[in-house]
Amino acid sequence: MLNNDRDEAALPQPLISLTSDCRWRRITIGMSASRTYRLSRGQEASYLKVQSMEAGGCLLDEKDRIQWLQGKLPVPELLYYDRDESNEYLLLSEVAGLIASDKAHEAMLPQLMAQLAVGLKAVHAVDITDCPFDRTLGKVLEEVRQRTEQGLVDEDDFDEERQGMSAAAIYQQLLENRPQEEELVFTHGDYCLPNIILHKGKVSGLIDWGRAGIADKYQDLALAVRSIAHNFGEGHVSTFLEAYGLQEADKAKLEYYKLLDEFF
Repeated sequence: MLNNDRDEAALPQPLISLTSDCRWRRITIGMSASRTYRLSRGQEASYLKVQSMEAGGCLLDEKDRIQWLQGKLPVPELLYYDRDESNEYLLLSEVAGLIASDKAHEAMLPQLMAQLAVGLKAVHAVDITDCPFDRTLGKVLEEVRQRTEQGLVDEDDFDEERQGMSAAAIYQQLLENRPQEEELVFTHGDYCLPNIILHKGKVSGLIDWGRAGIADKYQDLALAVRSIAHNFGEGHVSTFLEAYGLQEADKAKLEYYKLLDEFF
């Protein structure tokens, strides 16, 4: 029996066939523009993202990155992608384990910080020689400019210290404080704890790859630091940074990339 989360009439016919007899559960963790559902059938499970064609993001970006990352990192398997006049649809396999923000990890926080660092170092070690995904600052700031001018930035969702500010004012700050150099690596783009999966105490997978690509490593470090502080407290940030290999982080860059994230 279908539950209220599923509107079968709105799905493409191939997706209806793939998800027949599945139990549907809406996932609300995270800030994604898409509607995400966990689909289960017996012991098998998958995740479906449905995103309006009018949304600022693009599930095609995530689909392309997941395909490129197969065999390079522990990412979900692509099961289905399509779009119609109204929506995009992305169906991915489940990665076994618990998200890193789960409170079950509170009993092993030093080990968790070490694993978060292991996971991030693996991402940053991906060879970028033939990487087709450009997320360098010049490209991203142009995207920010366009989003600001088109009114696509949710100013009500700014961090507490920036509540009441306009997107245009924050964009100006980004231009004025742009770092002189970028330490370019392959980046996840949204390395927050809900996007990191652990199984038996170790990172077993990484999800939500829509913003991945070549960028400054501080893109990931900044969002990881913010997410660690939010979920488990500021006191664990230094443990993570030291495990990553930074005895002294560039605080200006950390703040800059947190500021940049206000636009996504």
